Amino acid sequence: MVSTAKARVRESAGNLPADVTSFVGRRREITLTKRLFAESRVVTLTGPGGVGKTRLAVRVAANMRRSFRDKAWFVELENLDDGALVLDAVIEQLGLGGPSSAASLETIVDQLKNREMLLVLDNCEHVIEDVALLVDALMRWCPGVRVLATSRQSLGVAGESNVVVPPMQVPDPGHLPPAEAYEQFSSVRLFVDRAKAAVPEFEVTADNAEALMRLCHHLDGNPLAIELAAVRLRSLSLQQLEERIAERYDLLTEGRRGAPPRQQTLRALIDWSYELLEERDRRAWARMSVFSGSFDLTAAEHVAGDGKGVDILTAVHSLVDKSVLMREEDGAEVRYRLPHTLRDYGLDKLGEYGETSRMRHRHCAFFAELSARFAAEWIGPDQPGWVQRLRHEQDNLRSALRHAAEGSETGGMALRLVTDLWQYWGIRGLNAEARHWLDEVLDNTSRDLPERVKAMRVSAWFALLQGDLGRALPTLERATVLATQRGDEVERAYLALLHGLVAFFQDDQPRGTELAGGALERFRRSGELAGELWSLHALGLIKGIGDDPDAGLRLLAECIQLSAEHGELYWRSYAQWATAQVQMRRDRADRAENSVKEALRLQRKLDNRLGIAFSLDTLAWIAHRQQRFERAARLLGTSSALWDAVRSAPGFWARFAGDHDEHLMQIRTALGPEAFDEQYEHGREMSLTHAVDYALELKRHTRRPAGAESDDNVHPMPLTRRERQIADLVSEGRTNKDIAENLVIAQRTVEGHVQNILTKLDFTSRAQIAGWVAGQRTGDGADTSAR
Repeated sequence: MVSTAKARVRESAGNLPADVTSFVGRRREITLTKRLFAESRVVTLTGPGGVGKTRLAVRVAANMRRSFRDKAWFVELENLDDGALVLDAVIEQLGLGGPSSAASLETIVDQLKNREMLLVLDNCEHVIEDVALLVDALMRWCPGVRVLATSRQSLGVAGESNVVVPPMQVPDPGHLPPAEAYEQFSSVRLFVDRAKAAVPEFEVTADNAEALMRLCHHLDGNPLAIELAAVRLRSLSLQQLEERIAERYDLLTEGRRGAPPRQQTLRALIDWSYELLEERDRRAWARMSVFSGSFDLTAAEHVAGDGKGVDILTAVHSLVDKSVLMREEDGAEVRYRLPHTLRDYGLDKLGEYGETSRMRHRHCAFFAELSARFAAEWIGPDQPGWVQRLRHEQDNLRSALRHAAEGSETGGMALRLVTDLWQYWGIRGLNAEARHWLDEVLDNTSRDLPERVKAMRVSAWFALLQGDLGRALPTLERATVLATQRGDEVERAYLALLHGLVAFFQDDQPRGTELAGGALERFRRSGELAGELWSLHALGLIKGIGDDPDAGLRLLAECIQLSAEHGELYWRSYAQWATAQVQMRRDRADRAENSVKEALRLQRKLDNRLGIAFSLDTLAWIAHRQQRFERAARLLGTSSALWDAVRSAPGFWARFAGDHDEHLMQIRTALGPEAFDEQYEHGREMSLTHAVDYALELKRHTRRPAGAESDDNVHPMPLTRRERQIADLVSEGRTNKDIAENLVIAQRTVEGHVQNILTKLDFTSRAQIAGWVAGQRTGDGADTSAR
């Protein structure tokens, strides 16, 4: 399966997913699709499940991306089960955004209206109406944007062209060519490729070539069917496989006359694959279909295993071996994914077992428990690990929220789930999505549930982050009344702190000091460490940039020390940033720079995008004080792009906004409008990685392959130890088969690693890998291997 790497639209290289398996055939479809873009700005690839629409779209986009100034961008919609989240998915996966929380479509249009790019929207059929509205707006207002969509049906927008993705070319069993001519058929080449991955010693011979060609005819050239069939060569000969599939199709397609023949074929193959499994594996397949996106073994065991004949570990190994489950490796973590078509099939079978409701509830309960653990363990040393884990589980968290929000008996679980995740939503800059879920859960749950107070408080906080005081203040007031009625002292302390922050945002320092100070005392009395750290940071900042900077610095130092004692990064980073703010007002630019750079290093570990936006802005002010005007302008550009990405703005914080505007005006005056705009736009176009490197003044040098276009924003991703080992063997002229034998791993695994190396280094050939390795050995170029 293709996994989507999320990136920002300002990074000119695009964010196309790596194509981790060899690509066979489709030259005609690629050429046709590219030709249609000369006539139409929207092209939709349509066809049944498993026919290869996604991989074709990725290949077309990879071929065309250099034709667009802003390259090609990929948005995966497969795991959305709510059309209302389509715009949020686009904003998140492209790194777009803006201060407005209510005008997501307008935000996308505004940010893309001057772009020249190819936007790939993958798996649109289940949210097609929302996708069509988005695409229609892009066509109206964004003249440089082209859209390539994949769907089982067309979008139905004006000016759309459609390419029906056909099955791969298959032989005619009545007129088979000579055995040595089998390679003329793309379906046969694909089968041979997958067969060798499953059984490395597989070879096409004069004895089995006709059976091979007849088999590919039976499979109707469907790539997914070919994948499923090829792995059966581990237990059957090619001739046996051909005979059995021919028999099964005659039997299984009877009675399905209403479905198109090629859909009958795929369904028959999936049916056969399913029926060949042991009952343990069948039930595990059905149960694991409740997962959205990928999942790990622990989740599978908790959700799909019940100690009643379902051995999940054994079932997972079996289903991976039979190409039902896709195995994905990210560093030391292994995750699994059901291809979309096989997941739909599994959900049908789950219904036949009568287990749909029970499995969805178990799925929801597991991820609610995971979210509760995250909230309970957040103040501790594993914050980066938690953020990474929840990023992997984001699709499952959405699915769990959807189930909990829709159930009359799961309202409390829904409220706990959405509020336990509030730190995660904020760090990821998913403020609008957080508000979407909070609004839905609060609207659909009983007014008597005790969890409502915290949900209202968190809802008010996200409204505040987006400058929506019209929603934040009434919500805070209602939550305060409810907390008082319930006698919830901890929530009353949090609500007092938020009222204090509102006052601070509105430049009312005395009231902010009073409320934040009172909250700090309450948190200390109740032993609420998270609230104590937040209050120390808030009160230190309010006092520090107000009339008592020494007291402010003492409070911030206490916050830094307390968080360090617990191995905590989040509040430590904000306290370091706040310390820089105070030092700036005392004309101690060097001290301020050290503090804010430390804040930025910590924020990078958490990928805390709101925090990074604050730090980049502050570093621009410091550069201004140091009379490094070009650096200051560029840093303001980087922070501007990130403010947009998290849909916030400096203007939401009155004291901060005034200083921001003053520095911006003075930097612009010092450079002149033309030079300022040039540096500012350069900053806006930086990738997040490059922006933080630039802000920290880290030097990275990359050897660019001959003939590659210059791109100051592109840096190589680090190679893993295994990838570096394989790169060394590639440089020696070894084939994938040689490497597999040398390392005692599957040839298909080697192919995946080689493709990852090409993608990470932005290369297109093995010769470039060899040149890069040679450069590493002579010291020419950055060492991007993992340490």
